Amino acid sequence: MAIGRFAGTAGEWLRGAGPEADIVISTRIRLARNVDGFPFQTRANPEQRRELADLLQGALKEVLTKERPLYVDVEKALDLDRQFLVERHLISRDLAGGEGPRGVVVTPPEDVSVMINEEDHVRLQVLHTGYQVRDTWKRADALDDALQERLPPAFSSRLGYLTACPTNVGTGLRVSVMVHLPALVITKHIEKVFYAMSKINLAVRGLYGEGTQAASDFFQISNQVTLGKTEEEILKTLESVLPEVVRYEREARQSLQRDNPSRLEDRVWRAYGVLAHARTITSEEALEKLSALRLGVNLGLVGGVDIQAVNELFILTQPAHLQKLRKDELEPAARDVARAEYLRERLKGKTK
Repeated sequence: MAIGRFAGTAGEWLRGAGPEADIVISTRIRLARNVDGFPFQTRANPEQRRELADLLQGALKEVLTKERPLYVDVEKALDLDRQFLVERHLISRDLAGGEGPRGVVVTPPEDVSVMINEEDHVRLQVLHTGYQVRDTWKRADALDDALQERLPPAFSSRLGYLTACPTNVGTGLRVSVMVHLPALVITKHIEKVFYAMSKINLAVRGLYGEGTQAASDFFQISNQVTLGKTEEEILKTLESVLPEVVRYEREARQSLQRDNPSRLEDRVWRAYGVLAHARTITSEEALEKLSALRLGVNLGLVGGVDIQAVNELFILTQPAHLQKLRKDELEPAARDVARAEYLRERLKGKTK
């Protein structure tokens, strides 16, 4: 399958650039839309879903024609390929595990992906590196407008965009940022931050979104409410909160460096030691150690390691990616050995 060309690489959203990139990994805008005249997914038969998938694929190729997008037929894809796309944040677990005609359109830099026939007919996603709410929104809004010119959406003058789930009715807009907050976790202040966000209807989820647990100090923060709010109000809510989260994490990092620098350095260098020398390592332990290494690189405690390389390793050491890199299906124990070998190849002898 054509997605094999992505193996060994990572999307541009992981390049470690953009504002506040030491803490904010990426900014994502997601728009939920349904095409007027077609039944929602729960009521559509396979023939209607296939017709819709073909229409959307054609329209999206027109909208994204300059970027030469790739279309993946998720219905026909192997389980390994589906998991590969989930690990890259290009499709949801729901789309991967769904049934019937469905697919995803992806641009080569992976800054745009559009899921077809997930919970809604369309889930348009734009991903940018760092903290870039406005630029990400501008791109998503333009793509949404272009798609609507070709396929009018299901829309109510009273409610707004009509979606399968009531929580998406209205704007259909989800704004989320992926953040790395190791210092707040270490200092045990993370729960206070999350409690404050819940009071203003912001959700905190794991690395792979809704229904997942936080992994290795990575979290996704997003709005929960779309009905009754304008796009501008939703954007401003995130923009009012994220700078404070970034500030709290910076203060926690400074506290760790000031109060017990030796302990912090030990945590970072032990993590590097495991990553650069282990002979077997689980995905959970790899994420934990990479989190500590990323903190150390951003604080200047470790030289010679590029932050983009560390970011990419969070994705490239996931199970499906390892198997794609090795061009073989591996049992868990063999994956742990392959993961350790790959980490040694990428990291050993890199530090200064």
